Amino acid sequence: EDTQGPITLLPTPINKYQEDEDERDQVSLDYLELYRSSIEEPEKVWGEVGKILDWDTPWTKVMDNSDEPFTKWYVGGELNACYNAVDRHVLAGKGNKVALIHDSPLSNTVRKVTYGELQEKASLLAGALARYGVKAGDRVVLYMPLIPETIIAMLATVRLGAIHSVVFGGYAARELSTRIDHASPKVIIAA
Repeated sequence: EDTQGPITLLPTPINKYQEDEDERDQVSLDYLELYRSSIEEPEKVWGEVGKILDWDTPWTKVMDNSDEPFTKWYVGGELNACYNAVDRHVLAGKGNKVALIHDSPLSNTVRKVTYGELQEKASLLAGALARYGVKAGDRVVLYMPLIPETIIAMLATVRLGAIHSVVFGGYAARELSTRIDHASPKVIIAA
């Protein structure tokens, strides 16, 4: 029984950010129906969602609840998040399409970054991280503001199979030190 009442979805005015409105990817779905289905038939819904991604190794099971509440998703599957977020779009001919829009209220500027630019910059940074010995499973702390370069650092890290941890710059020195020490990073990227 729905005790929270109706949910109203309001449109977001993003037309000013869309370069090719007629060509943009269209997704049409009823959010509430998708939500209900994901609760009632999670394996079916998330199995379909998983098919949207490119997998290096396909999963053998959509979900494993044998150790609740710690559900394991896409058991046995392996993918590269950077490939899925960037590379496959470049390979599909969308390298010149805008992938990221940074609208800075501080500088009153809007900066657009294409999939191709993200791929190039993430690849270069991933190469630099690899030269510093970063490999799959290592941890990289990102101590950076909300700028496109932070996203590039995230993508570069996951391109290598490493784990990124973004540390909020507003913490006091002691809390910041605790979080960085806890992560035990191989590298810290700061801006």
